[in-house]
Amino acid sequence: MDKAELLKLQTYLRRLFGNANIKVVPRPKKNDSAEIMIGDEFIGVLSLDDEDGDKSYSFTMSILDIDLEDI
Repeated sequence: MDKAELLKLQTYLRRLFGNANIKVVPRPKKNDSAEIMIGDEFIGVLSLDDEDGDKSYSFTMSILDIDLEDI
């Protein structure tokens, strides 16, 4: 994913989740995925699926049980 594509995805996610602190950051040595951050906190991975010329993206976010203890 190039810089323009990452910026489009960042704009989309910010609008979708109503959070201007979301950042889409390229991953070192990977061009088919990016890291999703809120501020300085890593929250997930965005992966590109470019099969047969049809692009789609998959967002994966893990939630640890210790993250739920404060709720």
